[in-house]
Amino acid sequence: MTFNYDEYVRTETIPHMWCPGCGIGIVMKSIIRAFTALKWDKNDIAFVSGIGCTSRMPGYMDMNTLHTTHGRALAFATGIKLAHPEKHVVVVGGDGDATAIGGNHLIHAARRNIDITLIINDNAIYGMTGGQYSPTTPPHMIASTAPYGMVEPNFDIAKLVMGAGATYVARETISKGIMLEKYIKTGLAHKGFSVIVAESTCPIQFGRRNRLADPVELMHWLKNRGVPKTKAAGMAPEELQDRFVTGELFRDDSRPEFTEVYQQVIDAAMKKENK
Repeated sequence: MTFNYDEYVRTETIPHMWCPGCGIGIVMKSIIRAFTALKWDKNDIAFVSGIGCTSRMPGYMDMNTLHTTHGRALAFATGIKLAHPEKHVVVVGGDGDATAIGGNHLIHAARRNIDITLIINDNAIYGMTGGQYSPTTPPHMIASTAPYGMVEPNFDIAKLVMGAGATYVARETISKGIMLEKYIKTGLAHKGFSVIVAESTCPIQFGRRNRLADPVELMHWLKNRGVPKTKAAGMAPEELQDRFVTGELFRDDSRPEFTEVYQQVIDAAMKKENK
């Protein structure tokens, strides 16, 4: 039976502005299916983004949405969660928005373990602003600011946020939308800072510069770079060179969640004040 996405979509805003072959639509559909599976009331969701192609997603989502400044989505989302800890706060962004200009907010949201879910559409390029390389552009790949190939080492978002303190981390390619939906659903339900990395495609800015302009070819290239966690466990480091591990990579349900700890501070302060 065909899934009906209309409940969570502002249908009057369709058609969307994303390019043919862009992976963001797959990510958006996976998010909507996860919301539906959890039976979340859209009035209880705050859907936040910064700037970039992925950050246009709240404009199409029928719920409480906030389109903020470049790299600052997590800062705005933190304010929402502290003011309304009972609400579901979800942030979406691209690799540039979330890990470059927004990198400082990313590591501190992870450090606090605040109950926010961040979904990163990682297409390894700045798609909206001209195809500049991002912190996740693979070595030797071409970008508008790396016309002879990327020389800077890229970092692994999953390892970065695990090191910073995130308590749920998963990664999947958009070629496996059902698995991506599963990890998003688990991350949404997890109490703590959750990060789901959706390895995605940009045929226009990334693909055409790297002779992968055909969306299907680019999808296969991306899929072949992903290695399931169970398989990766038996591989040598050199075999994993220029590839990434997929699956549920980390989960810790023991750490206290930030808004609950902060409420304890408020309660203690009020009690002292009223003595």
